[in-house]
Amino acid sequence: MELIVLATLNDGKARELALLLDGLAARFESLRAHPSVTLPPETGSTYRENALLKARAVFAALGRPALGDDSGLEVDALAGAPGIRSARYAGESANNRANNEKLLQTLAQVPADSRTARFRCVLALVRGPGDEVVVEGVCEGQILDAPRGEGGFGYDPLFLPDDETRSFAEMPDDVKNAMSHRGKAAAALRALLR
Repeated sequence: MELIVLATLNDGKARELALLLDGLAARFESLRAHPSVTLPPETGSTYRENALLKARAVFAALGRPALGDDSGLEVDALAGAPGIRSARYAGESANNRANNEKLLQTLAQVPADSRTARFRCVLALVRGPGDEVVVEGVCEGQILDAPRGEGGFGYDPLFLPDDETRSFAEMPDDVKNAMSHRGKAAAALRALLR
């Protein structure tokens, strides 16, 4: 493919996806390169539905292959919340800091051994009408009691993957990408497109 348009305005997510999918297209662009395109509201009840909504909307607007990503953090002690509302956990216009603070406040009385969680990512690639590929990746771990690290984005400073001593935000990109939910979904997409 010559171009894949990443159906996101999240710079961290766009950077990560372009790295993970390097070689699948000659180039990648986020929606920052297409300011006239607006994403539809995330009205789906699953990551799959939301990822497809985004990818289909961008494909319809530009006529180019489009990749939608919907991902979230699922905390067992919170019955899977924040889940598909991860980006808006602290409110519709919440930023990463507000979301992380709300998560820590909500889990304040939850002991470390009960803070199991996972990141889940669904990628949907729309290359044409009826030409859609959807994959999923999951990374298990737990929620820390305080942020650690300066890298990554979103909940990365609070997420400690299983069998690791560093949060996602403390890891170099290549280490994180090899085990992350988005890295696993990207690997699945690569395998399907070979």
